[in-house]
Amino acid sequence: MTFAELLGLPENYSAHGGHVDHLIVVVHWFMLALFVGWTAFFFVCLWKFWHKRNPKASYDGVRSHLSSHMEVAVIIIEAVLLLGFAFPLWQQRVDDWETVQEMDPVRVRVVGWQFGWTYHYPGLDGKFGRTDAALISGTNDLGIDYTDPNAYDDFVAPVLKLPVDRPTVLNIGTKDVIHNYAIVPMRIQQDAIPGKEIAMWFTPVKVMETSVVCAQLCGEGHANMIGTMEVVPQKDYNSWAIAQSETALEAQKKDSGQTALLEE
Repeated sequence: MTFAELLGLPENYSAHGGHVDHLIVVVHWFMLALFVGWTAFFFVCLWKFWHKRNPKASYDGVRSHLSSHMEVAVIIIEAVLLLGFAFPLWQQRVDDWETVQEMDPVRVRVVGWQFGWTYHYPGLDGKFGRTDAALISGTNDLGIDYTDPNAYDDFVAPVLKLPVDRPTVLNIGTKDVIHNYAIVPMRIQQDAIPGKEIAMWFTPVKVMETSVVCAQLCGEGHANMIGTMEVVPQKDYNSWAIAQSETALEAQKKDSGQTALLEE
């Protein structure tokens, strides 16, 4: 059993997750070393300054500089963790953004609301239609502007379905308050902030089904804000996406025809 498993970390399902797990393990080893060190220091103090050993108080103060050296050592170790692990890991993720955009990633808009998630797919043309908050209604939860040609084949789904071994870019947004979109097995999460869409990306490496959760307290129904994510073979994803897109396109053509008749 690995140390990560002892920590209770779930199995990793993303290409970058191993780096995150490594950093978590290093931090916990550091925390363990601090725990052992400070616990030992506590018992030394109990023994050294026991009232029977020191019946009379000393007002000379600390004569040794050991504590100062230890504090400097802790600062150095923390700097190594930050500069040697955290910053390079973040830089790698930032640099990968340019590469990911060149790899024909799957793109999905993720919209949070109290208390759930809705997914907007761009359809077969790969282009999202315009959205406008003024268009939000009981039949148009995301305010998609269906007069935009790019929106004709867009479709909305209650689950996040993605192909395995293909980069994915999720644009995270919200219709109301601040949420946080977290996929623990993918080792990734992102705040959903009103008025913004923030991209996060990852590459699923195994077929699986898991839950996505809101990791930001957002109201009384926060604990129930749980969604579903499915990672399927590319062939299955293509079949599903094509069927969904074609259904949306047919529905849009039908609505357009009915609108034209009403106008006549």
